[in-house]
Amino acid sequence: MIYDTPRDWTDAAAKRVTFFGMSGLGKTHISQILRGTGSWFHYSIDYRIGTAYMGEHINDNLKRHAMQQPFLARLLRHDSIYIGSNITFDNLEPLSTFLGQPGDPARGGLPFDEYARRQELHHRAEVNALLDTPFFIERALDIYRYDNFVCDTGGSICEVVDPEDPADPVMSQLAAHTLPVWIEGTPDHVETLVARFARAPKPMCYRPEFLNAKWASHGGDTVDPNEFATATYRDAITARHPRYAAMARNWGVTVKAADVAHVRDDTDVIEMVAAAIGNRGQSA
Repeated sequence: MIYDTPRDWTDAAAKRVTFFGMSGLGKTHISQILRGTGSWFHYSIDYRIGTAYMGEHINDNLKRHAMQQPFLARLLRHDSIYIGSNITFDNLEPLSTFLGQPGDPARGGLPFDEYARRQELHHRAEVNALLDTPFFIERALDIYRYDNFVCDTGGSICEVVDPEDPADPVMSQLAAHTLPVWIEGTPDHVETLVARFARAPKPMCYRPEFLNAKWASHGGDTVDPNEFATATYRDAITARHPRYAAMARNWGVTVKAADVAHVRDDTDVIEMVAAAIGNRGQSA
C-alpha cells in the first residue's frame, strides 16, 4: 500500500484514495464531503464512463427514440435541434436508461443479445475509466493544484477486475497511485439497497458468466424487465461481497458502512481511513 501506517496517511501532503463497494453505501457521499472542502479533487468513474466513453452511445440512443416521432425526426434531420444527455455526478439516469433491462419489449425490456452488447460496452468503458485514474491525479495537480484526490468508483468495479491476480492491470494501477478502501455493508443493508435500486435503478455491469446464468434460470422474452433486474441486483449483492473482500485483502483496507454513515466532515473521513490502515496492520 502507498500508506503503510496510519501516520503515513495522516501526515501525507498528498492524500489519494479510492473508495469501492456496492452502490448506496456512501462512496459518493464521502467523496462529496471531501470535494466540498475545496482541497480535494473528486474523480467519478460513473461520470467518466457516461461522458467520455459512453456519451455517444447514450446520445445516439436518445436520437433513435426521437426519430420515432415525425415532428422531432424532421428537426433532427435538419440539425434544427440538439438532443443530448445531462449526466451529472448525482444523476446517472442517462447511463442507466441506455444500459436498460432485458425482458418483455412490451414492458420496456431489451432483447437479451442487445442488453449483453451494451453490457460489453460498459465493461470496456469502466476498465478505461479506472485506468484513467493516474492521468486525472496529474491533471488535478497540474491544472487545479489539488494535492488530495478521491476516486469514486462504480459498484461494478469488482466485475471488471480479478482481485486474486497480483498482476491485474486495473488494481495494480489503482493501488500504485491510491489507497483502495472497501466500504463493507452487512446483510442488514440488502433490503435497503434493493428497495432503493427498484425505485431508481443505478447503472449495472455484470460479468458475462454471472449474467448469462441468471438469464438462463430466470429470464426469457416474456419476463418482466423490472422484476428480473431487481432479482439480479439482489443476487449480485451476495455474489460481489467475496470479490470486494478479496480486493480489500490483497490491495487495500476496509471500513464499515455504519462508520461511513456517521462521517460529518473531512476530518472524520481521514480518521476513519487511518483507523482502517491501523486495523490492517494489527491483523497482518
